[in-house]
Amino acid sequence: MLREPLTIEQLLERKKETLALELLTGDVGLSRVLARADISSPGLVLTGFVDRFPADRIQVLGETEVAFLHSLDEDRRRAALELFLSFEIPVIFITKGQDAPAPLTELARERSVPVIRSALKTADFFSRIKLFLEDYFAPVTTIHGSLADVYGVGLLFTGSSGIGKSEAVLDLVERGHRLVADDLVIASRRGTGILIGHGHELQRHHMEIRGVGIIDIAGLFGIRAIRQQKRIEVIVHLEAWNENATYDRTGLDKQEVEILGVPIPRVVVPLNPGKNITVITEVVALTHLQKYAGIDSAARFNERLRQRLAGSATLEEDYE
Repeated sequence: MLREPLTIEQLLERKKETLALELLTGDVGLSRVLARADISSPGLVLTGFVDRFPADRIQVLGETEVAFLHSLDEDRRRAALELFLSFEIPVIFITKGQDAPAPLTELARERSVPVIRSALKTADFFSRIKLFLEDYFAPVTTIHGSLADVYGVGLLFTGSSGIGKSEAVLDLVERGHRLVADDLVIASRRGTGILIGHGHELQRHHMEIRGVGIIDIAGLFGIRAIRQQKRIEVIVHLEAWNENATYDRTGLDKQEVEILGVPIPRVVVPLNPGKNITVITEVVALTHLQKYAGIDSAARFNERLRQRLAGSATLEEDYE
């Protein structure tokens, strides 16, 4: 699921203060849309070379581009800007509070292309708007589950309705871990391999506990019991114990689930009476941290067994 295209008017409303924006062309072209997060500078287009020009992106005139335009005589400057604006450009930004080279705003109004000035330096402008656009246009999906931060690892609890996902996370919170989202997790992909999860703004870190009702985690446990978002690193799938099913007992059979094209390790935890799901999920988080540090306990144990069977290792005895 992708976000709706962003209009220039919406961009102005959301980022006018943080990007120090000033509209130079009035209301023309504000309904134009941005369909992608990419940003570019015209560069060689101003010299007449238009091959491979990505015109459908935000165009930024930094100090170099403005200085180059000012260095041209009036006729050559107009010709360069007319060529530049002959493309379907969504919006033009001028950074560092520079004056727009004449006749840029005049030509832009004729072609309904908004020209916006930012007081920020070009590098600062690029980094800030890029962060916003990448977040806005990131692929997004919703997941039925609960997300918690356990020892710094984002654990996404999944399973059928009523299996005990919320109760497991509530117990983790009581033990000092943190709730990110309950029941509905909104996941967005950042870059190529990072999945960030957060809750719906209306949830506000509330949980539904069957038999109790809606509870406010921050109100009950304090602000340290919650966090706004967290990278999803491991899926903990809860399911009722099935004696006919085969469950992984060694940790050697790796499972993964793809969410928005990002592979996420998956651990299936069968539930039966007396099982301490809280401690198990803490161990899942710690095991993930070990693997992140290059330590795979299951693989090491398996290698020791293979060496023992091959007669290439001896067991040390402890007589104390």
